[in-house]
Amino acid sequence: MELTPRERAIIALERRPPVPGLVPTFELEFQLTEELLGKRWHEGEEWKKASPEERDRMLHENAELYVEVAERLDYSILMLTYVPDEDGLYRLARYIRDLVGDRYLLICHGDATYGIPSGQNMMDFVVDLFERADEMKREAKRRVDEQLERGKRLREVMDGFALCADYAFNYGPFLSPQMFSEFVTPFLAKLIDGYREMGAYVIKHTDGNIMPILDQIVSCRPHAIHSIDMQAKEMDIKRIKELYGDRICLIGGVQCSLLQTGTEEEIVENCKYVLKHGMPGGGYIYSTSNVAFKGLPLERYLLILKMREQYGWYDEDGNPCPIP
Repeated sequence: MELTPRERAIIALERRPPVPGLVPTFELEFQLTEELLGKRWHEGEEWKKASPEERDRMLHENAELYVEVAERLDYSILMLTYVPDEDGLYRLARYIRDLVGDRYLLICHGDATYGIPSGQNMMDFVVDLFERADEMKREAKRRVDEQLERGKRLREVMDGFALCADYAFNYGPFLSPQMFSEFVTPFLAKLIDGYREMGAYVIKHTDGNIMPILDQIVSCRPHAIHSIDMQAKEMDIKRIKELYGDRICLIGGVQCSLLQTGTEEEIVENCKYVLKHGMPGGGYIYSTSNVAFKGLPLERYLLILKMREQYGWYDEDGNPCPIP
């Protein structure tokens, strides 16, 4: 019997031996629905102006659009972001289940750890880490506990959570490895342990050069790390696969910067590189290094999916197809 997209994603997330067929793919967000399908997400201020009846209609339409995008682009995972609130998220997931059952793995935001602060409060945040360290740790614990309570409510309809706090710039982490071990790692571990106890899958997203702290992130046991941001210093999917491929699923590697400013030849070579080094042994899901963002030329995004169709195959023995 043919595997569903959800089942293929789970095989990758659990690092089981790959099965014949295409490597799974998805995006944290697909913002090009108007360009691809002539339809747009309901989002933002629309929710505030809508009556309860209109909200329900909009949620149904978003559910239909999520499914249409997944079917058109062969996604295995749906990251649900276009909702007004937690109740809307719950209902959206229900509506998608009503449409397609368990065909896709459904995930939503679920981070609570300290990421890079905004420019407005960056200085205050750093000062607080030094002058109010104990209080900041209590706040970190409170945030995790609160997020896990939310997770319990959503687990009924969600398969997993994407933890999207960014930890690094292109040149390195915002916090030193020592500070990261004090203010982030214990709380990230607690959060992931809590989600795992619920039976949920956990994908940790962060942009930037995370190599100095990647060992700590991996030790917290997320099922996968996204986005393998190869425009950042030191980030190389080949090296990361060698170091951690036996412990964690890798997601991403296709450079968003190339999709916007690179040549087609550069994009093709980047896609071939990430498939060649991400796929062996399984435990890899193909995606961009961030999201399919508004303003990205649709033909560039479709090109990376064409590369998947051409080079992203496992044979009957689970071996990746040869990539020149």
